Amino acid sequence: MVFDLDMIKKVYAKFPERIEAARKATGKPLTLSEKILYAHLWDGKANAAYTRGKDYVDFAPDRVTMQDATAQMALLQFMQAGKKQVAVPSTVHCDHLIQAKIGATSDLQTSLNQNNEVFNFLSSISNKYGIGFWKPGAGIIHQVMLENYAFPGGMMIGTDSHTVNAGGLGMLAIGVGGADAVDVMAGMPWELKFPKLIGVKLTGKLSGWSSAKDIILKVADILTVKGGTGAIVEYFGEGAISLSCTGKGTISNMGAEIGATTSTFGYDDSMRRYLAATGRQDVVDAADQIAEHLTGDAEVYANPETYFDQVIHINLSELEPYINGPFTPDRGNPISKMKEEAIKNEWPLKVEWGLIGSCTNSSYEDISRAASIAQQAVDMGIMPKAEFGINPGSEQVRFTIQRDGFIDIFEKLGAKVFTNACGPCIGQWDRDGADKQEKNTIIHSFNRNFSKRADGNPNTHAFVSSPEMVAAIAIAGDLGFNPLTDTLTNSKGEQFKFNPPTGDELPKKGFDVEDPGFQAPAADGSSVQIIVDPASSRLQLLENFPVWDGKNILGAKLLIKAQGKCTTDHISMAGPWLRYRGHLDNISNNMLIGAVNSFGGATNEVVNQLTGAKGEVPAVQRAYKAAGVPTIVVGDHNYGEGSSREHAAMEPRHLGVRAIIVKSFARIHETNLKKQGMLGLTFATESDYDKVLENDTFNFIDLESFAPDKQLTLEVVHADGTKENILLNHTYNQQQIDWFRAGSALNLIKLENHK
Repeated sequence: MVFDLDMIKKVYAKFPERIEAARKATGKPLTLSEKILYAHLWDGKANAAYTRGKDYVDFAPDRVTMQDATAQMALLQFMQAGKKQVAVPSTVHCDHLIQAKIGATSDLQTSLNQNNEVFNFLSSISNKYGIGFWKPGAGIIHQVMLENYAFPGGMMIGTDSHTVNAGGLGMLAIGVGGADAVDVMAGMPWELKFPKLIGVKLTGKLSGWSSAKDIILKVADILTVKGGTGAIVEYFGEGAISLSCTGKGTISNMGAEIGATTSTFGYDDSMRRYLAATGRQDVVDAADQIAEHLTGDAEVYANPETYFDQVIHINLSELEPYINGPFTPDRGNPISKMKEEAIKNEWPLKVEWGLIGSCTNSSYEDISRAASIAQQAVDMGIMPKAEFGINPGSEQVRFTIQRDGFIDIFEKLGAKVFTNACGPCIGQWDRDGADKQEKNTIIHSFNRNFSKRADGNPNTHAFVSSPEMVAAIAIAGDLGFNPLTDTLTNSKGEQFKFNPPTGDELPKKGFDVEDPGFQAPAADGSSVQIIVDPASSRLQLLENFPVWDGKNILGAKLLIKAQGKCTTDHISMAGPWLRYRGHLDNISNNMLIGAVNSFGGATNEVVNQLTGAKGEVPAVQRAYKAAGVPTIVVGDHNYGEGSSREHAAMEPRHLGVRAIIVKSFARIHETNLKKQGMLGLTFATESDYDKVLENDTFNFIDLESFAPDKQLTLEVVHADGTKENILLNHTYNQQQIDWFRAGSALNLIKLENHK
């Protein structure tokens, strides 16, 4: 089935003239990223060139996608926008609220029992507003998007940071907060700072144990978790063309881990094959008519240093497999050095779990390559030393790999096959013994490995690798095992060395599925009633955030000064807290409980400056709010890294925090703060972070003159009465300042709709 073919054809019809206009405006050949950006300008054809990394630009995305955890808040906001139906094709996918524990059937039923209220809400609100609904068990949002909706040259936004996965099909797919999604669903322009461009030239060809996953693990090692911030990463070269479409998706997916706005690849035969295999030959036919516009200009790829802000060269023929981690996805460890690094750093060598799947690596090709390793162990009578878990990416993939015998292979090794859902990748894993917080090692094919991410245990050392490498390491049970060189011994005392993995890019018999899990929206949803029980602990209708009073913020106290890495997981944890994603007040009880307090080094413990007593962060903030005392949060570099969850911005806003002041922001989080009417500011001099003391008082002495390109001044009053001024930078344009003045972007939308 082809979804939204007419929309795709309309998008393609605009490409030739819009790209020609962009070439004239810029006076140069164009990268693929620029072609897609300029083809999606809200105002139509370009009449001027935009400055990368500086100009804010309005775009018109083709579609919106939301997963169940973020869709709740996005759609609660959309309910207030005063619209009868979404303006662009949109979908909701139920993949986050299913906890992995026993196995697919049992876990899915448990989730249906526990989350029935939320699933019914999402189903009915999708019906009302014309949104496609993918039921629990249908699959992980990004795999389902790749299989059904992604198309070369398209622009999509999604309320999940790994929306970028669709770059594997040549899209610009960008993770956003729910407020951004509301803008687009309401038929309004979507604003983005025109991205910088990083080119990655791939030469050679993968072979042996090296995989597409190793490419992005290598790129993450090079660029770090913030090296791609504000940039699109565009892959090209003979090596890029040699990759499978789903391999490209894996690389694009983990672009979120380098902070990239998104990643993409030019349209090629691998995309044609994948589109055809997933029943979308009509999209191939349409794309082929404008194929020259769905990749970068030849001059760009011939002389990339002239057209990209940064260029990285990787020879795939020389690329070694990587295992990245622990605790951060950019710590690259080539397999040949893994054992040495583990011993040097005292990482536990014994591997407790190997987990395969997630939105990053759950394609047919991924599973088939991992199964080829598992089959070798079965044949030699070797049982895994570690436990095994499999998360298929979609019901279509699960049905097909079961038909082709791959699940049976893994089950012979004692693997648990979990629901087609995110599971352990996002902390939805009820892991036996995790509460003991013992030091241990796991390895997975996921994208993130922050502390506590998978199982809530801060001492779990999680490592990221390819599915086939995960299979080999889990079978060996040894983090230092190198399957390229090392051997195992079976019960008969026979030495055994793995052959390199093999697998099929696409199923030889084609994909198959009985029930993909899709619910089309009602043709007319006007009569659908959305009822939220006021007594519900899971759902809560939103109230307007307060409008700024136009005055300087004076007498503010410090809630917390976060030290080191402070991701959206630290600001608003997932795991068991996912159940409250539709209830702003309840989920605010997890605000910043994972952040490390620079004063003392504890988590979830700060001093209440009104009483002098120590307390949990949310409780202390509620006390400040009750007393009418404004507060600030201070943070380190890349604050808000990780998931797109706007709850990390809405919670402090709801509880009365007035400003977040940091050394630097991750892109999505900074935007989310702006959308919710918060002040997101950075130190003009980074070392001023060190001047902030626990018992200081803060005055924003020139906020009344808040304006674009104008620094703000923070007066810091120390406990001994001394004062000093700290200059703060910001990136607010006039429209974003209007959001702040109105109390939030949504407040402004509601005002405009009721004029």
